[in-house]
Amino acid sequence: MVISDKLPLKTKILYGFGASAYGIKDNGFSVFLLYYYNQVIGMRADIVSLAIAIALFVDAFIDPLIGQMTDRTRTPIGRRHPWLYGAAIPIAVAWLLLWHPPEASATLQFFYLLAMAMLVRITLSAYEVPSLALLPELSRDYHDRTSTLRYRTLFGWASGLGIMVLAYGALLVPNEKYPVGLLNVDGYSAFAITGACIMAISVLVSALSTHKRMVERYKAESAQTKTAEGFSEMLSAFRYSPFLLLMFAGVFAFTNQGLTFAMTPYLLTHVWEFGSAEMTLYSAVLFIGVILAFLLVTPISKRTGKPRGAALLTLFAVITGTAPYWLRMIDLFPQPGSAYLIPSLFVFIVMGIAASISAMILTMSMMADVADAYAFEVGKRTEGLFSSGMWFMQKMVGGMGILLSGLIISFIQLPAQAVPGSVDPEIVDNLSLIFVSIVTVIGLAGTWAYTLFPLSERDHGERISKLAAAMPAVK
Repeated sequence: MVISDKLPLKTKILYGFGASAYGIKDNGFSVFLLYYYNQVIGMRADIVSLAIAIALFVDAFIDPLIGQMTDRTRTPIGRRHPWLYGAAIPIAVAWLLLWHPPEASATLQFFYLLAMAMLVRITLSAYEVPSLALLPELSRDYHDRTSTLRYRTLFGWASGLGIMVLAYGALLVPNEKYPVGLLNVDGYSAFAITGACIMAISVLVSALSTHKRMVERYKAESAQTKTAEGFSEMLSAFRYSPFLLLMFAGVFAFTNQGLTFAMTPYLLTHVWEFGSAEMTLYSAVLFIGVILAFLLVTPISKRTGKPRGAALLTLFAVITGTAPYWLRMIDLFPQPGSAYLIPSLFVFIVMGIAASISAMILTMSMMADVADAYAFEVGKRTEGLFSSGMWFMQKMVGGMGILLSGLIISFIQLPAQAVPGSVDPEIVDNLSLIFVSIVTVIGLAGTWAYTLFPLSERDHGERISKLAAAMPAVK
């Protein structure tokens, strides 16, 4: 029987809710962590970014092992769910420890940051890798996969932006002790506690929502599914051409994402001279872009196909995301203090973020198609491996984006605990120029790379029909 059934809306929503843990982690690492350890704790920016990057690189090499182990896990509740349930509490504990460093020497703080960053990433991988690996098994429909991923993206971004709004609007606010809100140490502690609670709850709810559906599938299997058992078979899967081409495109997309988010506090604070109120509004406005992506990505995918859609969206994101900075350099954009600055800047930001998020959704959806194509050609189900490959790539290049950010801040010699409006204008101009130049080059390369992806909807139905002959339908 052909398995083309679509997921119920309730399952999509609750499955997607699990991405809240990743959204909070990603927001914390990308937006606040470098700034916190640099400007609040007092560590050098390049040293902080180095610790974050090293932790990310080490963790990235663990992801394939987690992916293979989830593929090979055999329990009464299936391959993935033991990992999903087991990760919830460790994720919350690791997150709390990360944001409460001890008062110690710079060297000890470096190794503490390194260890805690690794712990957070590894525990989250133990959830995210098997969770994403569920997608090809949950839905066989080509476009329903994109629709399902919209909910993961929606909750991931909603949680990240929600806690950012909470941080800027209620936690990291000025007081007598801390005149600059982003330097409020107490606020970061509350930020960590809130995030840890949401992370644990979202992981458990998501696992429970897919438990019955997947356990029924596992119980109905007449024979154990073949997987990549040895190291050579793992390498063979990772050498699969469509997988490599998708990873190649993702390298550019996720590098830009890591760079942009790590630079955001510096850009908004010193280029546009935002205060706490503007930063809070910025966080809320970003969610408009998320909603637009949620509404538009499936129609775009159906009209253009996933690869071409991702390419066009990436190009559009580069244009709209960098335009305010290019225009500022030639005095054609409103300056800080102008009544036109916030509405003008936010229009570009919303369009850019909507396009960027849509491209990310299509990238993750194409990974599910890669898993099906590999199973069709080789006869092995390796969703866990390919899922880990996606996280491996994302973490490696995301760390590169954070590392680039730290190097940029050190290169332009931005003073520690700098007050908005007091920084040398030449430093601010250099910050803008270097940022948009790098983002533009990387974005254009990513646009081209997406056009190389070979899998389309046309042959997807044939592959799924043949694969379905050996697999039970899910009710």
